[in-house]
Amino acid sequence: MNFEGLDPGLAEYAPAMHSALDPVLDAHLNSSLLQNVELDPDGVALEALPVPESVHIMEGVYSELHSVVAEVGVPVSVSHFDLHEEMLWVGSHGGHATSFFGPALERYSSFQVNGSDDIRQIQSLENGILFLTKNNLKYMARGGLIIFDYLLDESEDMHSVLLTDSSTLLVGGLQNHILEIDLNTVQETQKYAVETPGVTIMRQTNRFFFCGHTSGKVSLRDLRTFKVEHEFDAFSGSLSDFDVHGNLLAACGFSSRLTGLACDRFLKVYDLRMMRAITPLQVHVDPAFLRFIPTYTSRLAIISQSGQCQFCEPTGLANPADIFHVNPVGPLLMTFDVSASKQALAFGDSEGCVHLWTDSPEPSFNPYSRETEFALPCLVDSLPPLDWSQDLLPLSLIPVPLTTDALLSDWPAANSAPAPRRAPPVDAEILRTMKKVGFIGYAPNPRTRLRNQIPYRLKESDSEFDSFSQVTESPIGREEEPHLHMVSKKYRKVTIKYSKLGLEDFDFKHYNKTLFAGLEPHIPNAYCNCMIQVLYFLEPVRCLIQNHLCQKEFCLACELGFLFHMLDLSRGDPCQGSNFLRAFRTIPEASALGLILADSDEASGKGSLARLIQRWNRFILTQLHQDMQELEVPQAYRGAGGSSFCSSGDSVIGQLFSCEMENCSLCRCGSETVRASSTLLFTLSYPEDKTGKSCDFAQVLKRSICLEQNTQAWCDNCEKYQPTIQTRNIRHLPDILVINCEVNSLKEADFWRVQAEVAFKMAIKKHGGEISKNKEFALADWKELGSPEGMLMCSSIEELKNVWLPFSIRMKMTKNKGLDVCNWTDGDEIQWGPARAEEEHGVYVYDLMATVVHILDSRTGGSLVAHIKVGETYHQRKEGVTHQQWYLFNDFLIEPIDKHEAVQFDMSWKVPAILYYVKRNLNSKYNLNIKNPIEASVLLAEASLARKQRKTHTTFIPLMLNEMPQVGDLVGLDAEFVTLNEEEAELRSDGTKSTIKPSQMSVARITCVRGQGPNEGIPFIDDYISTQEQVVDYLTQYSGIKPGDLDAKISSKHLTTLKSTYLKLRFLIDIGVKFVGHGLQKDFRVINLMVPKDQVLDTVYLFHMPRKRMISLRFLAWYFLDLKIQGETHDSIEDARTALQLYRKYLELSKNGTEPESFHKVLKGLYEKGRKMDWKVPEPEGQTSPKSKTWDGTGWVLIAYMKIMPTIIITIIVMSTTVPPLPYICKALKSLQST
Repeated sequence: MNFEGLDPGLAEYAPAMHSALDPVLDAHLNSSLLQNVELDPDGVALEALPVPESVHIMEGVYSELHSVVAEVGVPVSVSHFDLHEEMLWVGSHGGHATSFFGPALERYSSFQVNGSDDIRQIQSLENGILFLTKNNLKYMARGGLIIFDYLLDESEDMHSVLLTDSSTLLVGGLQNHILEIDLNTVQETQKYAVETPGVTIMRQTNRFFFCGHTSGKVSLRDLRTFKVEHEFDAFSGSLSDFDVHGNLLAACGFSSRLTGLACDRFLKVYDLRMMRAITPLQVHVDPAFLRFIPTYTSRLAIISQSGQCQFCEPTGLANPADIFHVNPVGPLLMTFDVSASKQALAFGDSEGCVHLWTDSPEPSFNPYSRETEFALPCLVDSLPPLDWSQDLLPLSLIPVPLTTDALLSDWPAANSAPAPRRAPPVDAEILRTMKKVGFIGYAPNPRTRLRNQIPYRLKESDSEFDSFSQVTESPIGREEEPHLHMVSKKYRKVTIKYSKLGLEDFDFKHYNKTLFAGLEPHIPNAYCNCMIQVLYFLEPVRCLIQNHLCQKEFCLACELGFLFHMLDLSRGDPCQGSNFLRAFRTIPEASALGLILADSDEASGKGSLARLIQRWNRFILTQLHQDMQELEVPQAYRGAGGSSFCSSGDSVIGQLFSCEMENCSLCRCGSETVRASSTLLFTLSYPEDKTGKSCDFAQVLKRSICLEQNTQAWCDNCEKYQPTIQTRNIRHLPDILVINCEVNSLKEADFWRVQAEVAFKMAIKKHGGEISKNKEFALADWKELGSPEGMLMCSSIEELKNVWLPFSIRMKMTKNKGLDVCNWTDGDEIQWGPARAEEEHGVYVYDLMATVVHILDSRTGGSLVAHIKVGETYHQRKEGVTHQQWYLFNDFLIEPIDKHEAVQFDMSWKVPAILYYVKRNLNSKYNLNIKNPIEASVLLAEASLARKQRKTHTTFIPLMLNEMPQVGDLVGLDAEFVTLNEEEAELRSDGTKSTIKPSQMSVARITCVRGQGPNEGIPFIDDYISTQEQVVDYLTQYSGIKPGDLDAKISSKHLTTLKSTYLKLRFLIDIGVKFVGHGLQKDFRVINLMVPKDQVLDTVYLFHMPRKRMISLRFLAWYFLDLKIQGETHDSIEDARTALQLYRKYLELSKNGTEPESFHKVLKGLYEKGRKMDWKVPEPEGQTSPKSKTWDGTGWVLIAYMKIMPTIIITIIVMSTTVPPLPYICKALKSLQST
């Protein structure tokens, strides 16, 4: 409702007044309304009961049924009948919401919606209620819980909402636009322009949106485009209310008089069929509200602020006999609403009272209402009262549940003893500068500590300086004492420290001095980085995956092959698996297995990372196996949770990892069932070891592989479930033995710890040492063990600690389908002979290749790292040497380690999770040649995913067969991006910003233009990338991407998958072209491509002086080319073509790089001009955009080749409002003629 022209006495109802309201009844307040109502000292009614006396209701005639107090003395601002339940909602000027149930108006819920602003409109939805205040839209459950809170701009003054469908909402007010909000994503999707001063009332029919303006007009707008179709100038002053029913629109309002605005007693009625006014309807009250109440006829209810209500037909005459009077407690009626069933009317007055009028004694608010949920009754209220002054009163009158467990309140004395934390000492500088006024001291802040933070120390630490504080980039614990923690520095969780330049000034070389590539950890679900490295350093797996390529959009094998290719090309620089993890997040089985973590869970270390990585290990092997099978024989996905397959020989992954087995089930009736299956990995099954006796790892492994267990199973002979003995025998051993350790509880951890201690004692005794009884070595013992007579050096003693895992194991298949497993050492090889000769007799030796461990660190939530034995082929490619070495892979931290460190597990902080054993001489059994599967056909024309894409929208010409790029060809490239996750940053007390987690970007458009030939400058790739992930910001001003451009249902662009465009760029990289662009480093990083540096020509560095700022493409184009680009938004075609022209200009100015001194003078002039212009491109006089003067290049001459029989039909389409330069048209026609 528009409140202009209403009683000025309403101004006294300020929100601050009712908080100090005296709990004395107002003279106007009906005392019958407040029976049994308690008033607190603040004057707010705690309960409101209905009128006790019965009210006689005449059928078919509206009369008052109940009145109730919502808030004493606080005006009611809005009322609304719930459309789903039998409830009436009331909002107050104080921002408080109250709901009443049923015709009896029993109070259901009451809560504060806004602390300062009044509630202006209420809209009920299926799951909650929407409340609109001045600049806030809040969605709350009917009980008061907040579902979402959408803050609008502070300058907004909202008055009305309109629910157009179940998930779309229009919000309007006193501003020149209406917002469209998606309730599913809680995001603004559209902004429609309206005329000033705005819209305060909105209605909807199946033909139009109706918008009521404070200027007295009612506009009819199109349902799809929101454009004005018709407009009624109803009142000269202001509009008060209007309603629409059928083909009629009725409005009431104010007319301009000499003395100001006056309420007009003529209702304006319009016929929507002919779009014209019909005879105005004169009424006998001052109309402030009106509603159609279509029961038997299309009646109108007209209500005045003084409480008069009149019913009349919109096309008839008003009868004074049809007037009845609402008895408001306050002087004015503030709100009015009609129920969906038209059986009830609700009025709210200026004293906080609500009046319900109905036409029947038992009305219903909705034709079909669902049941309302009520809070469970409190059982304590039904218990008998107890008099605690009676000593002999039996306490058994209070029922207590019978339990044998300890009660939660029964705390041990050690846990309940008070242990207050000692206050830290006051800084000496504060005490020195303190000035006292009475008993209060004042001192300036010395700024020696973080604001509002005091470091908590477990004990007083010495101020000694240790080596942990040497590394300035250390990401964790800069203000803490790392030596208080047992986790070694290189095993701690590493994070990237971001600056203004992002990652450019972060020193990755400090963490990785090798030529192997680490993986960045800031991407969601990057906990699997260590397992990706393990798979990469398995040479057969690496070659097999890189040879794989299929047509599936989200294929983990393809994405893993692309990532392995990047790891191959890198020379120590870290890579990121963003595309692989993007495909991983789209697989429903990964989500069903709980492998996809939320950002908060990953940051806090919620859940067990050890269990998570073991489930991921099983999932990735299963997925790769099935992806390889589907390459030849497409088939449906079989559940990744299981470990069995119908056939493992269909893929090379199955040949590498699969182990063929016989599962035998023996019932007690003697019936035996044998079933063949295969598995890709094994899970360790630990014995019940309570004595601490020695148990080799080989024995535990054999027990886990040849598993025997008792379980209930179906017996065909007995025809029911029977206790059966399940046994598992091995038919064929895998080439790569994968083991999940399953150390998920203290029981398994203690088993590893006990076995390591037993193995350590046996190793010391084997070398002639003696163990003291208290398990501690005396100094003399250590000296003796380190002497030549002890035959063991001190360093090797340290290597024997916490070691139970063997570096090699020997496995043999027996004739009776049995399996022998034993630990294998170098000495055994001397005794038994080389392993190659043994293989002929079914004996295989497996060497430990990788261990994945879970690092327990309470400060960071823990992390996962891998110890990997890197083979000779990798060292040969990276370093040109042939040797093997163990490395620690901790995300982007890579460090060579001693081999004993890979099998040492201190169970207090380093817990084993996954083991990989590999057959000796494995590489000789497989073809390790990599053939690039990407062919030139990926650059040819392809169909768009967009349903609405037409040839007239084409912005590029695909390459012809005679245009295929060669080594050294130039290609102009530019990419545009959208934001998937916003940046997470914190603002320090000194005003500087520290980036905790960067924004997650996704490529949205990739453009490549020809760099030479007759078609130079014409794009051959202009792909918009379809995305299934939610986009939080399209960055339209910088990317030119608009909502809908990436949606295949409504987009008119050439839409493709990321994989399709990625293959095109990979082919260009592999063929050896040189990319020309501006800021290509970020582009390739977000696209997730590794490009050799000699194939990148970046104009941001070509026109750059050392220790100077980087210069924008817009300024370089204006300075060197006299072009004005990027006027309103960015266009990738324009940017790529401009970068090519700048590169040509660079070659011209530098004489192909032969005259650096003369080019240096040009750069000096560039920087001097930039400082004078403040690096801003001047706008032309009389023009608001440079696009109106120069051709911006977004429109281009497009030549579509359509071969029809022997002739070629040539169509030239100009996609620009201005004529492009003549040279471009001539060049295009010339290239066509040559073709």
